[in-house]
Amino acid sequence: MGGAVPLSEHEQRLLEQIEQALYAEDPKWANTVRISDPRSHYKRRLVKASIGFALGVVLLMVGAVAAQIPLGVAGFVVMLATCLWGLASWKRMNGFGGETKTATRKSGRRGQRQGFMERMEERWRRRHDER
Repeated sequence: MGGAVPLSEHEQRLLEQIEQALYAEDPKWANTVRISDPRSHYKRRLVKASIGFALGVVLLMVGAVAAQIPLGVAGFVVMLATCLWGLASWKRMNGFGGETKTATRKSGRRGQRQGFMERMEERWRRRHDER
């Protein structure tokens, strides 16, 4: 994947206008979405997954001690689900979950043909050059 291309002054102004409109429309949502580092979002998910896993362990133990099989199974399912959720968050936080085999295969064909984003960027550049 290539490096980031800096925004032109016009694009920067448009982005600032969009941000201001979002803040004016729904400031609470805009503050929630605005995170300086996306990893902090995944760290929160890891903490929630850890709490959920501990809750699953408690449910499993209570189900085993009280001889309530459905409660024990529910605890195990909670443990499994939160473990998978936490693992996915950990992978994304550390950059391991980005590219799949399908994406790798598709990028091999891109050498012959421009991708959608490259075509859109080229159109954007041509439109700006015409002005």
